[in-house]
Amino acid sequence: MKVTPGVLDRAAGVLLGQVIGDALGVPYEFAAPIKAGQARMIGGGLGPYDPGEWSDDTQMALCIARVAATGADLTRPEALDAIALAFLGWKSGGASDIGNQTAAVLARASREDGNRVSIRMAAIAAELAATGQAGNGGLMRTSVVGLCALDSADKTADMAAKICALTHPDTRCVESAMLWSLAVRHAVLTATMDVRVGLKHLSPDRRAWWEQQIHAPETAPPTTFTPNGYTVTAFQAAWASIHATTEKAGPGQVPAALQLAVSIGNDTDTVAAVAGGLLGARYGASLLPSEWVQQVHGWPGLRADGLVQIAHHMVGHE
Repeated sequence: MKVTPGVLDRAAGVLLGQVIGDALGVPYEFAAPIKAGQARMIGGGLGPYDPGEWSDDTQMALCIARVAATGADLTRPEALDAIALAFLGWKSGGASDIGNQTAAVLARASREDGNRVSIRMAAIAAELAATGQAGNGGLMRTSVVGLCALDSADKTADMAAKICALTHPDTRCVESAMLWSLAVRHAVLTATMDVRVGLKHLSPDRRAWWEQQIHAPETAPPTTFTPNGYTVTAFQAAWASIHATTEKAGPGQVPAALQLAVSIGNDTDTVAAVAGGLLGARYGASLLPSEWVQQVHGWPGLRADGLVQIAHHMVGHE
């Protein structure tokens, strides 16, 4: 498909929006909630992190994005293997923080032999998921998947499901990743935000269930959606922060929504990173707050310009 300047700008906005939300939320993760408007990129958090440094949310997203930037089809076994190997390499040589569910899967996957690492990793994840775990670790990294198949919603859904299932195969995790990735794709293409656009990719009963989950953050205070380590609550918290700031539609919505996302509390970097990916997809890199863009940096030694380059390669722009 033809990549217009607007699509290119919004594609770059996905990565930049994610990292801005991530770095803004880092200092407040699992700390006492703050008031909306008080969040600053001061570093610290669980890492600890330097001011403006992103966390595991973006680090894992970049494992996916760097494979996609090579032009790989992320539905293919070899591409999924490359992502799985990138996750393992990140764990041993770059992870500054890591969620419990992800850590358990990667620890076991790294100890077992075999060429098809993605199949092995997904099988381990499925075994662990039998205990009922539905953490937000698949959702937190999924916004970038919305860039990987701009010409096909079906393919985007397939990619999101398969990549999520490498560590988080619970149905709720997979569906939350699919819906958010499809919403990001839609925003990049149309400059509008709609988290319902992917509902048609679900079965009728799951579609009805998710309609209820999406309606809830549109009718309740954002602070309702905490704790948010659960993938559905994290999805709701991110959407609540965006929906509650729609009156600020325009560039002003980005800081307003991200400040609100952080103020919800609990897993602040994840909620703000998820929200930031969709906001960046809607408004584009050119409309993100420049002072935040200039501050962000992190593993593997990237700053904003490197993220823009990766995003451009992901959508086929040299």
